[in-house]
Amino acid sequence: MPTLLIVHHTPSPNCQALLEAVVSGATAPEIENVEVVRRPALSATASDVLDADGYLLGTPANLGYISGALKHFLDQIYYPCLDATRGRPFGYYVHGGSDVTGAVRAVDSITTGLAWRRAVQPVTVTGEPAKADIEACWELGATLAAGLMD
Repeated sequence: MPTLLIVHHTPSPNCQALLEAVVSGATAPEIENVEVVRRPALSATASDVLDADGYLLGTPANLGYISGALKHFLDQIYYPCLDATRGRPFGYYVHGGSDVTGAVRAVDSITTGLAWRRAVQPVTVTGEPAKADIEACWELGATLAAGLMD
């Protein structure tokens, strides 16, 4: 059974709302035969990445960059997973107070180095998530999971 790994850093209620929407989309009844595994960024390992078939990353934008927790995760898995995960699909969401540009650039740069294939446009949210932001995160999770269905 294909596996979607959701790696997130969720330090705020706004990030929690986005994570819940992503998980809801990825586990919608229409999504069949896809296992969804959630890991906080500080707990996720290279084994989790190697065992998964696709990835969904979630981070706040902190001081113009991804969270330290997500950066730590990506640093620790980079070389152990570099060759084995090339071409695997991924997507991500970023939440910030006012600007997410640096965080988006960081995720794009690191995942380009990993040679992961962006399967869906990222969801970027500033301020309190609106209904459209929650729906976009639901779609993000559903699209990535559906792309892994047999």
